[in-house]
Amino acid sequence: MATTSKQYKAIGEDLWKSRTDKINSELFSLTYGALVVQLIQDYEDYAEVNKQLEKMGYNIGTRLIEDFLARSSLGRCSDFREVGEVAAKVGFKSFLNITPTVTHSGAPPPSARPTSTVQQSGVPGSSFILTLDENPLAEFVELPDEALEGGLWFSNVLCGVLRGALEMVQMQVQVEFLSDVLRGDESTEIRVTLLKYLEEEVPVGDD
Repeated sequence: MATTSKQYKAIGEDLWKSRTDKINSELFSLTYGALVVQLIQDYEDYAEVNKQLEKMGYNIGTRLIEDFLARSSLGRCSDFREVGEVAAKVGFKSFLNITPTVTHSGAPPPSARPTSTVQQSGVPGSSFILTLDENPLAEFVELPDEALEGGLWFSNVLCGVLRGALEMVQMQVQVEFLSDVLRGDESTEIRVTLLKYLEEEVPVGDD
């Protein structure tokens, strides 16, 4: 029987409560903030800082996924819609103690896509948006005008974490911030778009 949204939320709650290596949220926020400041000083280019944060997140995500799968005991998701539910209600909850709101959208109708038995929410182009009502990384943070004008996405590490984690389970995705309250937007939103399933490719050198 398929796991319901409510059940995923309960799993995420249990994983967070059972986690013994919690870090103080204020210390976590300040430590991350210091990291971003250091990157800005090192690169003096906000676009490059965004890239470096995403790259760091990617490396974190490729490692976190192992811990996540081991502790959650969840199997393979049936489609990309379920991926969004698990990411928000189990992943974010178990590591950051927040539960983003998930908004799903199917793939845009292409002019010529081969007929497929795969569900609409499991084909390339499918996406979901995570709306963060709270963001532990951004507590106590106020971006200077220079950073706003330079296009800094302060929490871009989250995009990398999602990309790295999903790549480890054979999904190549594009992850990007759409808005951020730190930049004066009404909400903080991250869009995750499925590009392709990597398991369909045969590694070089294999028969």
